[in-house]
Amino acid sequence: MKCLVEWTKTSRETIDEFISKESSAGIVLIFVTLAALVLKNSPLSAAYNAFLHIPVEVRFGALHVAKPLLLWINDGLMAVFFLLIGLEVKREILEGNLSSLSQAALPCIAALGGMLVPAAVYAGFNWSDPAAMRGWAIPTATDIAFALGILSLLGSRVPASMKVFLLALAIIDDLGAIVIIAMFYTIELSALSLTIASLALAVLIIMNRSGVTNKAAYVLVGIVLWVSVLKSGVHATLAGVALAFTIPLRSRGADGACFSLSKEIEHDLHPWVAFMVLPLFAFVNAGLDLRELSLNEMTGTVPLGIMLGLFIGKQIGVFGFSWLCIRLGFASLPEGSRWRHLYGVAVLTGIGFTMSLFIDSLAFTGGQVYQNADKLAVLTGSFLSGLGGYLVLRRA
Repeated sequence: MKCLVEWTKTSRETIDEFISKESSAGIVLIFVTLAALVLKNSPLSAAYNAFLHIPVEVRFGALHVAKPLLLWINDGLMAVFFLLIGLEVKREILEGNLSSLSQAALPCIAALGGMLVPAAVYAGFNWSDPAAMRGWAIPTATDIAFALGILSLLGSRVPASMKVFLLALAIIDDLGAIVIIAMFYTIELSALSLTIASLALAVLIIMNRSGVTNKAAYVLVGIVLWVSVLKSGVHATLAGVALAFTIPLRSRGADGACFSLSKEIEHDLHPWVAFMVLPLFAFVNAGLDLRELSLNEMTGTVPLGIMLGLFIGKQIGVFGFSWLCIRLGFASLPEGSRWRHLYGVAVLTGIGFTMSLFIDSLAFTGGQVYQNADKLAVLTGSFLSGLGGYLVLRRA
């Protein structure tokens, strides 16, 4: 019983700390994005491009991984981000806001609507173009850091319950993105690499079941898992999620005290992900050459599908499915909130930014397939959602 009380208290503190750090990280992301845009459209553009393509190589005998810095960030550092997401999802499911049906109903149904409707909006514009349809998942994502960053600017105008609701919804949204990446953005598979990855995953599961709580052991096997997944054809970031699910949430130390390796790693990773991984990802992916874009390109079916999917589809999906869920009696409005609060948060979920840019990089792997109009559409849809959500909640 004592352990349960301590775990519950720690979970509440973890949520408060998460919201605080994500809010600050969202503000950092804004400045980093502006810096990337300024550099890309200034005389320093060549230096910016050179930075993205710095060759980085790691070699162990016959095994070597050679990639430009851009891909090390997108495939390597983002795996750390997905490790953190996996730890958060596991914690929320086992003892957090998703641990019971009554708690999980509203954010789960809202997140489902927030994925289905934006995808339908995008598909409505691009159904006849198979190449363009690869981007259907781009407007389904929500950027936790940016959304909570906007909420932090509103202070007490937004009930704390709505912040927890947005956090739970965004975590489910990220889980949906993980499933989408695994199912729809996997290239040709390597049987040998998948076998090695399966063995590494089996070792991690055995370590978990055996009560191993040594961080270094999980890190070492996790690196083997990441390299094998990277070489397998499955996107390397999924290795981070798989590793997270094998790290024990509840253990006892040698002295009999309650101990959570999962929460400890989550606590350690949070500042690194919030203030290094995500800002670096935004910096290398948000640098768009606006001088090469025209109004005609921005009104193409792909940019319009992304922009309207994020700004219109997200708010309709999240608010509409939430309204239906509450009216049917499956859930109730979060404590102390009103419909306007729920609608404002629904608008904020259209801030796709880092997750949308990440899925965009997987969907359109050929580089500037749409002359960066697709990425600018992500930024535009996210900006409109952030501004719209802020104005709605400020008047609530």
